[in-house]
Amino acid sequence: MEKLIPNSKQVSDSKTVMTELIMPNDTNPMGNLMGGYLMRWMDIASAICAGRHCEAHVVTAAVDYISFQNPIKLGDVIRLEASVTRAFNTSVEIYVEVFANDIKGQKPRRCNHAYFTFVAMDDEKQNPIPVPPVLPLSSEEQQLYEGAARRRELRLILAGRIKPKDATEVRKFFSDLG
Repeated sequence: MEKLIPNSKQVSDSKTVMTELIMPNDTNPMGNLMGGYLMRWMDIASAICAGRHCEAHVVTAAVDYISFQNPIKLGDVIRLEASVTRAFNTSVEIYVEVFANDIKGQKPRRCNHAYFTFVAMDDEKQNPIPVPPVLPLSSEEQQLYEGAARRRELRLILAGRIKPKDATEVRKFFSDLG
């Protein structure tokens, strides 16, 4: 568990829940929600969460691990839940999950999830600014917090910003396997 650091915030302080009804113009010819619409809503919910945590305007820096597990149908109601997993210097990682059910609240299912990274920006010059640390309290929050360092290194490797040999968190993870 992270020690209490001045200005740190609990995950619950910025958790964001967004609800949408899937209408005909949101679907493809098969009656399923189009992926691009879902990704837009995931980005919006995640940006609100990041902005609340950072108390600043944020810009999307990366999106990874988008998973499309179950189709979302015309007439379904979706609930997007976005939470901060970890804060770095000027960025935060947000985990967003998407759940669907019919209009009566029946047939609930988890459909999608993804990780979004946002950078906090100042209002005047639009430069990155420091963000408050995250204080994970539950075991699930702690697990997401610890995994965020590995996910961040993978993003930096894939973006060419660090070399694989310099990825200490990723190397540590694989060396723990045996």
